[in-house]
Amino acid sequence: MRIEKKNHLLKLRRWRIRKKIKGTRECPRMSVRFTNENIYVQFVDDEAGVTLAATSTLSKGIPNREQLKANVKSAAVLGGLAAEAAKSKGIQQVVFDRSGSLYHGKVKALADAARKGGLKF
Repeated sequence: MRIEKKNHLLKLRRWRIRKKIKGTRECPRMSVRFTNENIYVQFVDDEAGVTLAATSTLSKGIPNREQLKANVKSAAVLGGLAAEAAKSKGIQQVVFDRSGSLYHGKVKALADAARKGGLKF
């Protein structure tokens, strides 16, 4: 399959998911995005259009960030750190947005670590 076709299908999947979920101030959308090298997590209030909290493998406050890559082990670490960042902003419950990624491997590890960190999905 051509890369253009794969990207198009990913975009359609992302839009289909985004249609169904909306984040609010009390229950923001936890948006997860994976690139080939990094992982990004944002807690977004869609009603106001603002990001409430964010963390990634590039964040300067993360210990040992040079070792964090876009793999399962790093996703589990980042899930716990994202839960801590959300708790510090007073976020208890979130709506999970996997941004078109399939729910296994890295995405599942990040979500499980965030749940273990105290977030309710």
